[in-house]
Amino acid sequence: MSASNPLFGDLLLKLGVVTPGQVQEALALQALTGQRVGEALISLGYVSREQIQDALGEALGLNHEKGPAQPPLGELLVGLKYVTLAQLDEALARQRRDGRRLGEILVELGHCTYKQIYEALGVQNRIVGRQDLPRPATEGRRRVVVVDDSPLACAFVQEGLVALGYEVLCFQDPYEALEGMGRLQPAIVLSDLEMPGLDGVELCRRLKEGPRSTIPVIMLTANDREAERVRGLRAGADDYVNKSASMDELAARIESVVRRTDETERMRKLFARYTSDAVVEEILKSADAAVLAGEKREVTVLFADIRNFTGLAESLPPEQVVAVLNQVLGRLSDAVLTCGGTLDKFLGDGLMAVFGAPVGRPDDALRGLQCAKMMMEALVELRAVAEAEWVALGREGRPLVLELGVGLNSGVVVSGNIGSALRAEYTCIGDAVNVAARLCALAGPGEILVGERTRELVDANETAFEDLPPVRLKGKQQPVPLYRAL
Repeated sequence: MSASNPLFGDLLLKLGVVTPGQVQEALALQALTGQRVGEALISLGYVSREQIQDALGEALGLNHEKGPAQPPLGELLVGLKYVTLAQLDEALARQRRDGRRLGEILVELGHCTYKQIYEALGVQNRIVGRQDLPRPATEGRRRVVVVDDSPLACAFVQEGLVALGYEVLCFQDPYEALEGMGRLQPAIVLSDLEMPGLDGVELCRRLKEGPRSTIPVIMLTANDREAERVRGLRAGADDYVNKSASMDELAARIESVVRRTDETERMRKLFARYTSDAVVEEILKSADAAVLAGEKREVTVLFADIRNFTGLAESLPPEQVVAVLNQVLGRLSDAVLTCGGTLDKFLGDGLMAVFGAPVGRPDDALRGLQCAKMMMEALVELRAVAEAEWVALGREGRPLVLELGVGLNSGVVVSGNIGSALRAEYTCIGDAVNVAARLCALAGPGEILVGERTRELVDANETAFEDLPPVRLKGKQQPVPLYRAL
């Protein structure tokens, strides 16, 4: 008996490797191409070459060495307690009648879910050792992940893109593909639109809402219905490519999407130097949410200044002064970004931060106050570390203590790019900024002085304040109400 014999299809049926419908397709293809039945089944994607070899070995009575056997999908589903034996028998009976996939029938009958089918297939692959291990990206080649439940479609795209110089990893299980994004780190994902269980739109949505949201996604589809395209784009898809398109067109679309993504990533890294990741995401998400050309808006401005730094600079070598300054300002900057503020500028041994520009939130004032308190806590921690190091080195006396003064004020400012055509910086200008700077100058070591408008905005949160006598500030005709945050 050989793989060219029609009886070989009967043997594969008895072994449970294929279905009657699949054998009929292979026989029809054999009549057209002259292929052997086994080769036709392989080209249709119903069996692997290893399964054909195993079947031939059994037909000839050869006890050849082989790897672990692949357990039938039905047995695995029963073993995992996703279906019962009675449910499996019902599905197998229907499969013998119409030749469809066992998993599709079980889901159609309501006996299990597609997620459970994919989990069982993953176990099946691991048993026979076909689970691909993560590999490092090949230098100089873009890594493309293809997700399609059709082995033939995967193989076709893989062959074409590899020939064009790409590194291609294929997944027939979309859940497995999602789980592998972190370790594989592809440059782009190509996903079939219509897949059982988790379709391409849902896969795209989950990817864009997860930690790997910056990975671009192109939908591969034979369906040109506008509604489907809109649904995918709303889920975050970066482009659509018809499956009938040439490999050259697909490669051109890939390069176009990757270029746009790289440019967005450059913008992300630029903004991330000044503001928090959350603000960066909002800026990139909607251009209307962030106006950089200049506009009036209410913000909360924070000025922080290190006390006693001049004395420290006089007692240490310049390189140590820079190291200490970077350490302190680094912790202060972390507080700004953690609370969702924008780091406006460094001012020698201090800084200016803004909450509410370029993206505003209802609780900007509260965020500014929380940031000020985080800064105070950071200075306490740094002082404790400095004192421990001083003792460990056996020095006499005590190290020079660094303190922090903070001024916080809210009001309407003009925010935007200020400067010339050659050089500009994003900042805020206005009376509220000037008052915040004056309050910072008045603040004693470890003190947070707050303006009247800031207190009004955070009062609903029952934050404790101490009323202080109004103060006269430079440029203000009337005394300014003053509060100390407790």
